[in-house]
Amino acid sequence: MMDHTQPPKVTVDEMNAFIGGHFGGASNACEHMAFGEAVAVMHPSPEMLRPGKIISGPTVFSICDAALFYAALSCTSMEPMTLTSEMSIRFLRPARGEVIRARATIHTLAGRNVVGTVEAWTDDPAKPVAVAQGTYVRPKQA
Repeated sequence: MMDHTQPPKVTVDEMNAFIGGHFGGASNACEHMAFGEAVAVMHPSPEMLRPGKIISGPTVFSICDAALFYAALSCTSMEPMTLTSEMSIRFLRPARGEVIRARATIHTLAGRNVVGTVEAWTDDPAKPVAVAQGTYVRPKQA
């Protein structure tokens, strides 16, 4: 079990500077960091919407993936080559709204693997639009 009481190894400002510098066109940002936890936020563009102004599945997936990346780095430090190893998502309801957020929680940090879960929501965090789980793999240490 993760000890979520220690300070994060990366701050919100450090994460957003990294994302802005390395992923210039990123449409999401880090909104909150704690050790083993992070919240990502996105204001979807019109191209990211389906008919009826529903946020597309790939967009929901991407905010979940971003949140898990942020949470992974919150407990490993800035390791840019930490990569998605696997991720699955379950869509629960249409994602309607102008803002989508995803909260990731890391459950296990074992060797090179960082495993966590994510909940995404639009208007009400108590009504998630999707849940995801995934594993990030840290870079090999030389």
